[in-house]
Amino acid sequence: MLLKIWSRHRTIIIDSVMGKTFDNIQKKKDFHPPKNGWLVKTIDMHTGGEPLRVIVDGFPELIGSSVLERRRYCKENYDHLRKALLFEPRGHADMYGCLLVPPNDEEGDFGILFLHNEGYSTMCGHAIIAIATLAIEMEWTPVEEGENVLKIDAPCGRIISYTEVREGKVVGVRFHCVPSFVVGLDRKVTVDALGEVTYDLAYGGAFYAYVDMNKNRFDFTLSPKYYRALIDTGMAIKKAVIEQDKGIFHPFEDDLGFLYGTIFISKSDRPEVDSKNVCVFAEGEVDRSPTGSGVSGRMAIHRVRNEIDYGKSMVIESITGSLFKGSIVNEKNYGPFKAVIPEVEGKAYITGMHTFYMDPDDPIKTGFILR
Repeated sequence: MLLKIWSRHRTIIIDSVMGKTFDNIQKKKDFHPPKNGWLVKTIDMHTGGEPLRVIVDGFPELIGSSVLERRRYCKENYDHLRKALLFEPRGHADMYGCLLVPPNDEEGDFGILFLHNEGYSTMCGHAIIAIATLAIEMEWTPVEEGENVLKIDAPCGRIISYTEVREGKVVGVRFHCVPSFVVGLDRKVTVDALGEVTYDLAYGGAFYAYVDMNKNRFDFTLSPKYYRALIDTGMAIKKAVIEQDKGIFHPFEDDLGFLYGTIFISKSDRPEVDSKNVCVFAEGEVDRSPTGSGVSGRMAIHRVRNEIDYGKSMVIESITGSLFKGSIVNEKNYGPFKAVIPEVEGKAYITGMHTFYMDPDDPIKTGFILR
């Protein structure tokens, strides 16, 4: 058919078949990328609103005899791929991901590396809850009604997850974290533009500075409304603690001895909730979940303060309103520290599946971040 297209200066007459392009759209929906590009497949999830991009295919093999060694190898050789998958335009400043690797020994089921906007975490509770859920949903492990146990080797050590299945569906996950301990309570640090800040320093697979809002004066609350203020203040406190507190060390692994983030704590408005957490970690990421490793460290703090006992639990709320339940299952000596074995419980969901492509000619193929 003949179509007349009127422009400002002239009339263009073209010969076209009405709807031909639309018909082709319906028929051709698969993109076949050139062989010289990089193709990677992921399954995306969230735990309490916090994302997890699980890389399931296309990532190069990581060399090493342990999870920690593979973590170092990835950092030294494939860090550009971490950025490509988590940064814009494929991700965003608060995207989180993981890689599955072999376990440390034959007793383990698999190992896991945690990826974020700054690099590689040592522990991540929301990712453990999500990956234990996915292992059941994908039938990577034999699935039984009731409790399904997985031994997952994280950089910080072995995590035991317990996934509850009812009528073939995952209804929740709880995990036992590595020994978690308190380094110091009510420490003081001087922060630019804030003055003196009181904090607790504790480890739950990663080190955090825990800042109680009741012990410090800030001009914001733990609300999404103050998202930017939480990032700026959390990072300022993290920087000051790194510079001034010399007690951040792991008794057995040097790679684990660094401050991961700041966790703000306040009361919740919900009667069924014990308190609220907002964690600012890595390079200003805000955890949408209550932070599994952060809750683990809190269990150590509350145990030292005689605020929790065996058989008791605490419900912790996140910035999105999602909940984790924390408790303690054991105590043990861990180097110079009296540690607890915390239990953290939550729920995760699958949000989608992706096939990402990286064109070698793309000038921003490894991504960027804007806040």
